[in-house]
Amino acid sequence: MDRITSDLLENGSIMKRQVDRLLANGVDPSLILRDITLSGFMTMDRLVRYIVEKIRDGVYELSIIDDYDYIKEDVVLKRLASEMNIPFIDLDSIDMDYQLIEKAPLAQLKKHNALPVYQDDLSITVVFSDPLNIDAQEVMQRLFPRKPISIAVATKKQIASYLFKVELKDSVKGLVGKIRDELNSIASLEEQQEASSILLLIDVILKTCIHGRASDIHIEPTEKNCVVRGRVDGKLAEMFIFEKDIYPPLASRLKLLSNLDIAEKRKPQDGRFSTMVGSAEYDFRISTLPILYGESIVMRVLDKQKALVKLEDAGMDTESYHKFLKGLESPYGIILVTGPTGSGKTTTLYGALNELRDVRDKVITVEDPVEYRMNLIQQVQVNPKVGLSFADALRSILRQDPDKIMIGEIRDQETLEIAIKAALTGHLVISTLHTNDSISAIPRMVDMGIEEYLISGALVAIQAQRLVRKICPNCKTEEKVPPSALEEIKDFIPENAKFFVGKGCKECNETGYMGREMICEVLNITEALSSLIAKGASKDSLLEQALSEGFIPIFRNGIQKALDGVTSIEEILRVAK
Repeated sequence: MDRITSDLLENGSIMKRQVDRLLANGVDPSLILRDITLSGFMTMDRLVRYIVEKIRDGVYELSIIDDYDYIKEDVVLKRLASEMNIPFIDLDSIDMDYQLIEKAPLAQLKKHNALPVYQDDLSITVVFSDPLNIDAQEVMQRLFPRKPISIAVATKKQIASYLFKVELKDSVKGLVGKIRDELNSIASLEEQQEASSILLLIDVILKTCIHGRASDIHIEPTEKNCVVRGRVDGKLAEMFIFEKDIYPPLASRLKLLSNLDIAEKRKPQDGRFSTMVGSAEYDFRISTLPILYGESIVMRVLDKQKALVKLEDAGMDTESYHKFLKGLESPYGIILVTGPTGSGKTTTLYGALNELRDVRDKVITVEDPVEYRMNLIQQVQVNPKVGLSFADALRSILRQDPDKIMIGEIRDQETLEIAIKAALTGHLVISTLHTNDSISAIPRMVDMGIEEYLISGALVAIQAQRLVRKICPNCKTEEKVPPSALEEIKDFIPENAKFFVGKGCKECNETGYMGREMICEVLNITEALSSLIAKGASKDSLLEQALSEGFIPIFRNGIQKALDGVTSIEEILRVAK
C-alpha cells in the first residue's frame, strides 16, 4: 500500500473497513486513496490540506505527489503558497521579461527548476517548483546579486515548458542578432523588408511549426515580446518568443510574400503564398487583424497531400463510410456535412470530391476561400467586394451545365434555397452546415425558411462529425476509469471494458496525444424519414425512426473508438457529450 494511505490509516483519518471493502471489490491497492476521495469518505480538499501540512513539517518531500496522478500539482502548490504567504503564478497569464531570463545561465535554471519572471525597483521575482528548496533560492540570489529575490511558485510542467522556449530562443539567437545587425545597417524600409536573414527566420518558424504538426501558425505581438504559437491537435502551443523589435520586419516580409499592402495596418487583410518547406511544397493562407500592439497574423498550413486524403484514412469507420458512399452514389439531391468550426468538415468535403472526381462529370465548387487546388474540378473563389457571394456564384454555376456542385458553407437562406432547387433539378450538391448533430440540420433548414416538403424531396444524407485527439502510441497505457465516469457510459460498453490513455512523453510533447481522427454519425434519408420530414415531425420522432433503422449516434461511435484504444474516454466525453 502507498505511503499516504498507510499514514492516513495509522492516524485514523480513514477507516480500515473502508480500505478492506475497496480491496474486496478488486480495486488496485495503489488506487485506494483515489476511490476514497471519489466516494466522499474523505474530500480532496482535506487530503490536500493533510499533504501540505506534512510537507511543511518536513515529513514528506513535495515530490511525493508525483506518484499520485489524481492529486493535482497546482492545487497542492496553491495551498502551500497560501500557507507560506507567497504568490502562486500561472506563467501563461503573464507577459514575461525574457531579457531578465537571459541574464541567468540556462543550465542553472534547469538544474534548480527556477525561472526569473519580472523585476521592479525593489526586487526580482523568481518562480520555483519547490518553494522549500533553500539551496535553489541561494543559487538564484547569487545569480542576481544587486537586488533581493522575491519567491513565487509555479508548477514543474509550466517552468519546464518555459525553459524549453528559452532554449529554442537561444537556438535562433544568432539569427536574431544577424537580423538586428542588418536592420541597423540598412536605412530604407524597402531594403529592410528584403533583408535575407528575415527570410531565414521565416523558414525556421515554418519548419519548426510544420515539424511540430501545427495546422495553424499564430504570430502575435504583446507589450514586450513577439509570440509564435502553433495549433497542434486543436490546441495552441507556444513555439517561439522573440523581442518586440523582430516583429515589424517579420510581419512586413510575410505581407510581401502574400501580396498584401504592407502600409495598411488598420484594416484586416487576407492573402496566400506557397513555399517549399523541406522537400514538400505547402500553401499558406494568411490573415492579418489589427490588435492593441500591432497586427495578429494567422497562417493556415495547407498541406496539398491532405486534399487527396481518402475518407476511410481520415478515421471514418467502415459502416459510416459505406453509408456516406451510398449517399454520394445518388444521381441528385443534397448531402450535408455538419459540425462546429474546426471539426474537419472541409477535409471531409474534399474527401467526398475525391470520390466524385471523374473525367465524364463536370464538378464545380464555390468556396470562401479555395483551400486546396484540385485537378478535374472547377473551383470558384467567393469575392463579396465585387458582388460575387455564394448565392450569386451558385446562380451562374447552374448555367455552366454541372453534374455535381460543392458549396463550401451554407450561411444564409438564399444560398440554401438555390442549393435545394439545384438538388431537386437533377444535380448532386454537397455542402456544410453548422449544427451539433445530423438530425438538428433538418429543423435548422426549416428555421432558415425552407418548406418541409422541399427538404424531404432534396435530402439524401447528413453526416455530423467531430475531431478527437488520438492517444500517443509511444506512451499508451491502460487507464483505470473512475466509477463516476463509467456510470455515464455503462449502457454503451461491455463488461470488463478496457480503456487507454497517454501518459505523456517527449514524442507527444507531454500531452499524451498525437494526431487527430474523426468520429461521426451518418444519417441516410430513407422513405420513412422523408415522409416524417414532409409531415413536419419533431426532432425526437425523427431520431426514434433513425435509431429503428440502425442509425449510430456520434457518441456511440466515439465510445467504440475509445474501446478500440484509438482515443481516451476523457476525450470522447469532452468532444461528443
